[in-house]
Amino acid sequence: MIFHISIEADEPERTARMMAEIWGGRAFPFPPVGRASWVAMAGDARNSTIEVYPRGTELHEAPGDVQGEDRMGTSKRNGPFHAAIATPLSVEEVKAIAARHGVPAKVLARGGGLFHVIEFWIDGCTMFELLTPEFQQEYLRAVTPAHWEKMLAAGDPPKPRAPAVAA
Repeated sequence: MIFHISIEADEPERTARMMAEIWGGRAFPFPPVGRASWVAMAGDARNSTIEVYPRGTELHEAPGDVQGEDRMGTSKRNGPFHAAIATPLSVEEVKAIAARHGVPAKVLARGGGLFHVIEFWIDGCTMFELLTPEFQQEYLRAVTPAHWEKMLAAGDPPKPRAPAVAA
């Protein structure tokens, strides 16, 4: 069970406030790690949280029995990180928040149509798959160990082909 994740963003306050709105939660400054960091809190049963650090923040292990430290460094903008996150909102409500903040949000099928997500991009490089209540039910039915074993037994799914590039 995941209780919190951390991401970096160009504008941590804006991102935390937007994600808190997606959850129906609240955003706060987050001084424990990094100056100008913010946190979005869902206010749910697990106290789900997204810590949002300024882009370029790096977390480093500290020697001995002390907490790691944050430093500013460089950051590559795109990587494999993404998270599926529940929202109590409808597709239309999420799209309205996205439009207000200039963030792309589109409904897409995953797993060959087994479940749907709203693909929601922060700063054009950090992706959240937002699950409305309906999409959460699809996900819970589809993403199970039994379904995964069945998919693996059926063989590798077809790989998407790269688009042809004109010379």
